[in-house]
Amino acid sequence: MRLLEELRNINPKDPGGWPLLVKFSAFVAIFMIVLFSGALFDWKDRWEALNTAKQTEITLKADFKTKKAIAINLDVINKKLTEAKQSFDALLKQLPSKSEMDALLTDINQAGLGRGLQFELFKPSAEIITGVFAEQAITIKVTGNYDDIGKFASDIAQLPRIVSLSEISINPTGGHLTMDTKAKTYRYLDEEELAAQKEASKKAGAHK
Repeated sequence: MRLLEELRNINPKDPGGWPLLVKFSAFVAIFMIVLFSGALFDWKDRWEALNTAKQTEITLKADFKTKKAIAINLDVINKKLTEAKQSFDALLKQLPSKSEMDALLTDINQAGLGRGLQFELFKPSAEIITGVFAEQAITIKVTGNYDDIGKFASDIAQLPRIVSLSEISINPTGGHLTMDTKAKTYRYLDEEELAAQKEASKKAGAHK
């Protein structure tokens, strides 16, 4: 009550005449205001820095999770690529080279003769180059009984080199069956052929 009474009677324009209690209270109030203001400005910067740090932490955690997932998937992808390459290499070994093509054609012919079939037609066509491979088609017409023709087709499928039969047509002929078909095999191009193909592509591009 005394402090309130003194506050009512003070002259704001004459701080020197204020009672000691009022002066002390005013000093404490000003000190607290200055202290609070300074703390407020300091804490504001610190608060903003803290929020920035929290946002950075969230971003770094998300980035870490993303990179961790990529690293895990990368191992899986590398494993699959290795397996795919091994499978491709295994398939590539089943394709004849240029020097082995004549032997493969002989194997196909011998497979038919070995089953007692009569060849009416055995005509290899020109190779068709596709990328790094060459496709060789052979038009075949053989005559024999049902079992021998079936075994011949099975023998073709079991050759160590890849050979497929397509466009198969079987018709009766004088007590026997005649099979018209097209055997297809593929070979990989050798280094000289690949180099020649690249050179031809360059020349074709230069003329455009």
